[in-house]
Amino acid sequence: MKFKLNDYIIEYEVIRKDNKNLYFRFDENCKLIITAPKFISDIEVKNLITKNSSAILKMYEEALERQDKVGEFKYLGKTYEVNFDNRIKNVEFEDNTIIGHDEDAINKFYDTECERVFNEEIDVCKKCFSELPNFNLKIRKMRTRWGVCNTKAKTITLNSELLKKDIPLIDYVIIHEMAHFFEPNHSKEFWHIVEAAIPDYKERRKKLRH
Repeated sequence: MKFKLNDYIIEYEVIRKDNKNLYFRFDENCKLIITAPKFISDIEVKNLITKNSSAILKMYEEALERQDKVGEFKYLGKTYEVNFDNRIKNVEFEDNTIIGHDEDAINKFYDTECERVFNEEIDVCKKCFSELPNFNLKIRKMRTRWGVCNTKAKTITLNSELLKKDIPLIDYVIIHEMAHFFEPNHSKEFWHIVEAAIPDYKERRKKLRH
């Protein structure tokens, strides 16, 4: 079973026991395990999920961070095993492995790639618009949003976690935020602007949620 929480699709399983209380926890695969009393119905479970959505969101993001630290490196839609070699200076890719001098080198590479990839894709996406205002790019890790457009400050902020997605999904987020310079709300006109740039935006948007 699954439910949507902000931009996430979370899988969950209900285990009924002779408990008096209901408990939430995430397993190693970021699946929500709900231990519930036998007498609680599915509808009541769903209501409790909604009631505790803020706490569940925090737990889920913590579970994602733990999962990321288990020797995996996600980059442009692919997952790599992490290896360290103190003899090398630059980060290298070899088949399904990323090799760095140490963890700091891997993290620095990730930050540098955010700047490089996002700026390159912004240049590509700009071609989809005419009279696009000049704006600045900001990059930071965000909990619930892939991107933010501040039309007054003329800035677009991209979530650093977006580098883990493949290029078409990165482009969707960039174009989505660029479209806000012409239409601040998610009106029909806004989605017409997005669709004119990327006709398959609905499919990309769907993939981004998984």
